Formats: sequence, structure tokens, C-alpha cells
Amino acid sequence: MSDAIKVGFVPLASATRGILVVFCDEALKVGPATAKALGGAGELVKRAAAAGSFKGKSGAALDILAPEGLKAERLIVIGTGKAGGLKGNDFLKFGGMAAGKLKAGSAAMTIMAELPDGAMNTEQTVAIASGLRLRAYKFDRYKTKKKEGEEGALRADVSLAVGDVAAAKKAFASAGAVVDGVIIARDLVNEPPNVLFPEEFARRAGQLRKLGVRIEVLDVKAMQKLGMGALLGVGQGSARPSRTVIMRWDGGKKGEAPVAFVGKGVCFDTGGISIKAAGSMEDMKGDMGGAACVVGLMHALAARKAKANVVGAIGLVENMPDGNAQRPGDIVTSMSGQTIEIINTDAEGRLVLADVLWYVAKKTKPKFMVDLATLTGAIVVALGTDHAGMFSNNDELAGRLLAAGIESGEKVWRLPLGPEYDKLIDSQFADMKNTGGRHGGSITAAQFLQRFVDGTPWAHLDIAGTAMGAPKTDINQSWGSGYGVRLLDRLVADHYERK
Repeated sequence: MSDAIKVGFVPLASATRGILVVFCDEALKVGPATAKALGGAGELVKRAAAAGSFKGKSGAALDILAPEGLKAERLIVIGTGKAGGLKGNDFLKFGGMAAGKLKAGSAAMTIMAELPDGAMNTEQTVAIASGLRLRAYKFDRYKTKKKEGEEGALRADVSLAVGDVAAAKKAFASAGAVVDGVIIARDLVNEPPNVLFPEEFARRAGQLRKLGVRIEVLDVKAMQKLGMGALLGVGQGSARPSRTVIMRWDGGKKGEAPVAFVGKGVCFDTGGISIKAAGSMEDMKGDMGGAACVVGLMHALAARKAKANVVGAIGLVENMPDGNAQRPGDIVTSMSGQTIEIINTDAEGRLVLADVLWYVAKKTKPKFMVDLATLTGAIVVALGTDHAGMFSNNDELAGRLLAAGIESGEKVWRLPLGPEYDKLIDSQFADMKNTGGRHGGSITAAQFLQRFVDGTPWAHLDIAGTAMGAPKTDINQSWGSGYGVRLLDRLVADHYERK
């Protein structure tokens, strides 16, 4: 995997070069090694801070060009706010801020990983390194020319000056695998739909075999044999055949039940016969953000050799309005045997997930299942782009996901389930219909999915607002965010790996 930024670790006492990044609090106090590195330039910082109204608040930055008394070409001072007020995600943000100061071309940067009260701990240092790489990501592989003023490729060597080089290197080997997983997910979401269709998506998931992940790909014939009529109905109008991919990482105790993650992979969604409006339909190349997350997560877990048994499953389809396409009014039979009346062919992602959830529940008997899907526009209306919607039949799993969201910065917000909502998807012609109408659209979609989990502890994450097109952040400047990889890696690491 290519990287715009190469991150290395050196001792705090190392000589600085290129761009120097240091940290200070609201009193403009820096750590002892930083003070030594700055030497007489410390007074320059105070003068520049006064002139620029820089007060060291968390996330504020002071950029000094050609600083007098330093060999560095630029000095960047990042504020950490009040002493003791820092949170774990702040360091991820600091790394992203530092990467944001790099310009196109080749550059060298040294970051003094030191707070005013001494060297940062290993976790904080690794968070900065992760933030650097996440911010530097750019998807421009299809651009053959650069417009005037448009930045070209970035190639930077960044050295983090740390208190414990060996510990930082070891920790970043694991954290870097998670970053790689996020980048894989972003790449998949950003790819154009004529490149990334179900068969190609399955092929790319198959590359995880190199890391020891067991891969099984179900083609149309295999899914017909299993009775996966809900998933196959969605894809029957496309010239591109559907696929389901089952990924298994066996890093836990032999025979122990796995944890499972299921992703919606609609590689392009026209809406089918219930066709979408033309405006922004191009964004529907990202309707496979859930599947992208699951592939990125499986990479992260396998690459860092997570001590857990994990199943990742993705249903891959293309929803097209062909003469053979599914119609409103059709009734399909799912793998579970339950029948579904199709009210709207644009409520297709839940049909894909229905069969994959049932397959995973029955075939792998997991401890729990978490599905991710860019499922409803209603969730964006409800929560915007800062939180994913969470629905669950299990309070412990929901609580752990909520905590993992806070820790990772990929936040979730729990919404209700209940019989009052469930009855809205009852059908007069079949066991259920695939949409409950306009009101509570995200909730009725989750109620639909709950009918296919067979009592397994389960959570559904509606990531329509967070997986694609969300506002840019300090650690993501990409249209595809890779949302969910860090969240679910944290969930596994905190609760489901053998110690």
C-alpha cells in the first residue's frame, strides 16, 4: 500500500529538520526537550504569539516561516489548551493538523511528541502518527492533469521525536494496520461504479487471503441453492451478477464462537424501477460503504493479528432498472423462508442484508452480529453527519458500541425499536413489506432487519450520513470516510480479544 507520508520515530533529543512541530499549553509553556530544541527561538514564539493573537487553545496553530535561531524552515506551534484537559482523540486531530500544514512535493517534518509536562505516552504518540496518515490520504488516481493552483502529489518523511522509540514502533505496527484498513475502505467507497462492481469487489476482498483470512465467495447459483431470494431479487435487473463474500479470521481460541460483521454492498443504486431522481445519483456509487467498512475491518484485524475469531460478510449487488428488474408488488422469499412484498425497489439494502444476516446467524452462530449500511436518508435528517444511527436488541452490545464510538471518535446514537414500529411493515399479501412508509423510516428499516437475526445479539448501524459525503475533518479530507473501521476495531480490541 502506497503512502503519501512515511512515519518514523526518533529520540526526543534528535536534531530537528525541515518543518518543526511543537506543542504548548495556554501559558505558552513547552516541554523540556522542546525548550532545548527551540533554544533562543522560544522568545520568538512568544513574540509571534502576541502578534498573531495565538493563546495556545486546543487545536489552534501558529505557523512561523524561517524562524530566527533555528535550522528548521518553518516552526509550527500547536496549542493543547489547558493542562490536563486533553482527550485521546485530540492527539489524532493534532496529527491531522500537522499533515494539513504539508504542501505538495517533497518535505521533511519533525514533530516533538512532548507535552509541557513531559514526553507523550505511547498511545498519544501513535494517535498523532495515525492522524498524519489519515489526513494525508487523497484519492486522485484517475486524474491525468492538474489544474492551475491544484496541489499535486505529496511525499513527506515525518519523524516523531519520542521518549521511547522501541515502544512507539511496536505500537504503531498495530495502529498502522488499522489505518491501512481505513484507507482500504475509503478507496472502495471512492472508486467509480464502472470499476467496482460486485465481481470486482469480491476479487478485492479476496486479497485478504494474503493475510491469512479464509474467503468464500457465493455466486448466483450458490445463492439460489441457499434460497437467498431477497438479495438476488435486488440484483436481477443488472448485467453484473451478484455475489456474497464470507471472510473468516481465526485468531482466537479454536472452536470459540466468532463475532460477526455484515456489510451492505450495493455497488450502485439507481433505485431500480422506483428510480431515484437524477440529481446527485452519482453519489450512489458509495451505497456499499458498509461492505467497504467490513473489508477494511477484516484487513485491520488480520494485519494486526487480532486474538479473536471474526466473521465478515458482505452482500454485493447492483440495483438497476432493466426489463428483468424487480417490480413494486413482487413477492420474494428470503433464505429464512419469510416472504417479502416489494413496495419500493429503492428500499433494497435491507433485502440484501436480510439474507446475509440470516446466513451468518445460521451458518456461523456468532456471539453477536453488527451490520453496517448506508440504509436510509431518514437517518441523515435525524442525526446529520456527526453520528451513525444505532439500533440493537442487546443493551450490553449497544453500550459497548457507544463507548467505542466515544473512544474512536466515530460516534453512534441509539434509536428505539419496538412493536409499535414493527407492525408498520406487516403486509396483507406476504409476511412483511420492505418499507413502512415515510414516518420513522430508519426505525422501520431496522425493524425489518431484526426479523432476520434469529434472536442473535445484534446491532444495526445506519451510516448513510457518515460513510460518504460527510464534512471534511482534521483526519479526513476524502469523500469516502472509511467510517466504522476504527469504531469496530476498538470494539473488538476492548471486549472480544483473548488476553
